[in-house]
Amino acid sequence: MSAYEVGVVTPFWLDRPDSEALDIALEADRAGFGTLWVGEMATFDAFSLATAIGLRTDHIGLRIGPLPIGVRSPAGLALGTSTVAGLTQRRVDLALGVSSPAIVRDWHGRDWAEPAARMRETVRATRKILNGERSDHAGAHVRTSGFRLRRPVPATSITVAAYGPAMTKVAAEEADEVVLNLVTPEHVAKVRNVINGHAQAAGRPAPRLAVWVTAAMEPGKEALRQLAGQLAVYLKPPGYADFFRSIGYEDLVARAQSGASRAELVNAIPEELLDAVCMLGSPDRIVGRIADYHRAGADHVGLVPATAQDPGGHHLLTALSSFVKETPAWLP
Repeated sequence: MSAYEVGVVTPFWLDRPDSEALDIALEADRAGFGTLWVGEMATFDAFSLATAIGLRTDHIGLRIGPLPIGVRSPAGLALGTSTVAGLTQRRVDLALGVSSPAIVRDWHGRDWAEPAARMRETVRATRKILNGERSDHAGAHVRTSGFRLRRPVPATSITVAAYGPAMTKVAAEEADEVVLNLVTPEHVAKVRNVINGHAQAAGRPAPRLAVWVTAAMEPGKEALRQLAGQLAVYLKPPGYADFFRSIGYEDLVARAQSGASRAELVNAIPEELLDAVCMLGSPDRIVGRIADYHRAGADHVGLVPATAQDPGGHHLLTALSSFVKETPAWLP
């Protein structure tokens, strides 16, 4: 893999059709991007969607997740990964996260307690299964015994979504890659230093660092409102709320945590905040922002296409195609 990578993330826009995920995948593949992140929320099962994408595209690699560790067991995570790899004949990597209490506890009726400790056990148990070993883990949060893949996928990397000190430490000590979402380049630089320190103390190489950044080329009112709608969801959860406070938006976080509606928050989010955590403007400005994240310490930038005024992300991904193919030569 090159020193600097640019991939594409299938977004979950509440105001767009579910099938647009396939459209974005096809556009990313045609444009020459090397990696597509395939997550999961309330539309498609991630492994099923990744398989459909792999069968309808030509070359793009698949990074599935982050998937909530409280919902699937290590055996289920490994089996799903192996299934997609076997059916698509693509490189398939796995990303793990903790999601939220609402999804894990309320939607799925699973235990939410001690997510950082659960993540450590899940990564260790899943990695062994992916490597072809028979499962044998009896921890405080994860238990699996006797399962072995018929088709091991030892080349699969494991990414951990980290937000907050405890999860960042686990990710630095256990993962192949750490992924952040909705952050500034300055925050990336701080996390890069923290990850390096934890990894050094653990006596292992520092994992790669990826960041998801929403991108909109010359956005109009509809696109900006779409971005604000996404950001409004993240003002309240711990970790994200701490970050937004740290960059000067204490009042917005307070409104979100006091029960303000999503519509109220969307109307209150200033364009300056969107510009701080997204990539907006001309193709050249977006490329410059990608470079900012790389210089801050990100090895991989995952573009989340805004599609309110650009269905399937066609114009954005086409405009960036030549830059991607020249990576890392274009990096200032």
